[in-house]
Amino acid sequence: MIYTYDDDYIVGLFFDRDEKAIAATQDKYGGYCFKIAVNILGDRDYAEEAVSDAMLSVWNSIPPNRPQSLCAYVGKIVRNAAINSYNFNHAEKRLASEYAVSLEELDYCMSGAADSCGDINALSKCINDFLAEQKKQHRIMFVRRYFFGDSMSEIASMLGVSEGKVRTTLFRMRDRLKKYLEKHYE
Repeated sequence: MIYTYDDDYIVGLFFDRDEKAIAATQDKYGGYCFKIAVNILGDRDYAEEAVSDAMLSVWNSIPPNRPQSLCAYVGKIVRNAAINSYNFNHAEKRLASEYAVSLEELDYCMSGAADSCGDINALSKCINDFLAEQKKQHRIMFVRRYFFGDSMSEIASMLGVSEGKVRTTLFRMRDRLKKYLEKHYE
């Protein structure tokens, strides 16, 4: 049965420690969560496991947390669970998932800044400041590629542009980000 509960009601179920909260979250955001996990892991079984682990983490973190956006909160927890699973399952081998490819793309512009920056929060703020200066469509491309792990073709389809435009835009953004980070970390 598909529920169409609003987020406040679902969060209330978590606070009441009602197990229906997990089912309602899965019904409302299960597809979204699975997509994030499968994009990162490149494997349906691992993705299902990551989503399951994430739902347990959501259960354990609400309360005390009361997310303003349940969708974003759950998505971030799923993303982190999938990344942890990816790192654990591929510590000694590389898998050509969208996540692995996107990490390689970002490595070019991030390696120097990550090495010289001792504070991950400062680096995160710097990246956010860089993104705030970009056009909305470019920010969407960047976040969909490097946060959600979407493929170039998925992003192109979502935004109604060619895959070549997405590829070129992201290439140029990575180059600008590298220069931006060099300027702020030298």
